[in-house]
Amino acid sequence: MKRVPKQQGVKKIADNRKAFHDYFVLERFEAGIELAGTEVKSIRAGQVNLKDSFCTVKDGELFVRGMHVSPYEHGNIFNKDPVRPRRLLMHKREILKLNARVMQDGVALIPLSLYFKDSRVKLELGLCKGKKLYDKRQSDADRESKRDIDRIMKERKYE
Repeated sequence: MKRVPKQQGVKKIADNRKAFHDYFVLERFEAGIELAGTEVKSIRAGQVNLKDSFCTVKDGELFVRGMHVSPYEHGNIFNKDPVRPRRLLMHKREILKLNARVMQDGVALIPLSLYFKDSRVKLELGLCKGKKLYDKRQSDADRESKRDIDRIMKERKYE
């Protein structure tokens, strides 16, 4: 029997760019995710969307809701519901600490990115506070001015 070498390193699958537009990220956490086999194959193909997803704590367990994993095209009866709640894997004390912060501070747990770490699928969670409209405008203006400065620097060949 031939041994297949394990994959090494981190391979990013999906980002939740909308989260960075709508929220201030206070802290980041890494969690494993419980998936079915056909979901992993679909994720390897990059067919996942984190856009409107969020995390909840129920009965001491952490779940991600609203994460869309497209059904695997060769998966037939083994395919699961694309938007089903998926359990996240963290230590119990970490989950309880996060739940306390969410209840007390008025922050939300938002998935920021999905990636492979070695051969396991990991989800990066952010403890996020919502932005007001003027905060969004300010961050858009900052990004626009940075883009203008970079363009001018490139035109004048300052590198």
